[in-house]
Amino acid sequence: MKVKERIIEGIAVLGISGKMMGGPEQATLHDKVRGLVSDNIHWVVMDMGKVEWLNSSGLGLLMGCLATCRGAGGDMVVSRADREVNSIFMLTQVIKVFETYETTEEAIEALKEKKGN
Repeated sequence: MKVKERIIEGIAVLGISGKMMGGPEQATLHDKVRGLVSDNIHWVVMDMGKVEWLNSSGLGLLMGCLATCRGAGGDMVVSRADREVNSIFMLTQVIKVFETYETTEEAIEALKEKKGN
């Protein structure tokens, strides 16, 4: 799993590629989110357009990142999740927890509204 970060108007967009299946890379992603929060960036878009697969460890990671953002007064949303990832979200009922958007631009606009920009 690889992560690319960009900041747009106080919103972090984390582009994730590869497989989200546990291991040390996952700790790196959560550490990145914690670092953003410590830098006063509490609003995160997880761009999952290049995620090849997601298992329960990956779901747990996303939940941890969401809790970190919300605990700091922000939020985290998901964009560009493919059909397989969305079906995992629906089967596990996390679709009720994560806001998902078809495009990263829609996700950014939604967070801008929430944060009051």
